Amino acid sequence: MIKLVLTDMDGTFLNNSGDFNRELYQSVKKIMKDKGVVCAPVTGKQCERVEELFGEDADDLWILGDSATRIKHNKEFIYESLLSNNLGLEIIQFLEKISPEHTIIACTKDGAVIKDNLSSEEANIVRRSYAKVKQVSTFDEMTEDFIKITVHDPMLRCIETREKLAPFFQSAYIVASEMAWIDITNANVHKGTTVKHLQSLLNITPEETMVFGDSYNDIELMACGIYNFAVRNAVKEVKDAANYITRSNEEDGVSNTIIHLLSLQ
Repeated sequence: MIKLVLTDMDGTFLNNSGDFNRELYQSVKKIMKDKGVVCAPVTGKQCERVEELFGEDADDLWILGDSATRIKHNKEFIYESLLSNNLGLEIIQFLEKISPEHTIIACTKDGAVIKDNLSSEEANIVRRSYAKVKQVSTFDEMTEDFIKITVHDPMLRCIETREKLAPFFQSAYIVASEMAWIDITNANVHKGTTVKHLQSLLNITPEETMVFGDSYNDIELMACGIYNFAVRNAVKEVKDAANYITRSNEEDGVSNTIIHLLSLQ
């Protein structure tokens, strides 16, 4: 019996416009409530941004946000894992030497931090995933530990950039989720490990878990539930890791699959 639904957001639950079928989601919400099923978005988006997207419906969610470094429920943080300030600044300095053209997003408990010289286009891209954003002239003035560090590269060089970050592979978890995005979190902290923490909290097993994903950072997520689905637009590696393929994000694949399967139990 399914007790927990986990879904990535961008490219999976959300359509290509960054939104979702809100009328259909009300049917999803109702059947999950009727069946006693917990829903948890697992995403690179800031927890507060997920709350913005779902509005009042966010109160029912367990949000694994900020690249699954935090768990938030009913407006309270239940779990988080941090990169030390020293390590985070070292990684940022390394990234700045690699290229001046990509955007670095340094995330702390207080929100996302970007440089004040970003183009308006890049700043708008950041705000699609982050509700709380502030600007600084230099990252060197930051004194807080980091929730995560994210890179957006409009030149689509993130696979190559990740390889250049090899000196940090033992001290941090670094994944190029797409050609345009890199997420850097505390060592051994990713969607898979944080989901296991949630499953332990809720006393729910992988045999009771349904999972949806599309990108490279969802590969570990696939192992968290036996009902694991790649959306049709997923990368090949996620499709290979999944037991099932469902409709694409543009076809409301996640919502339709949840309704179909939960109606059978």
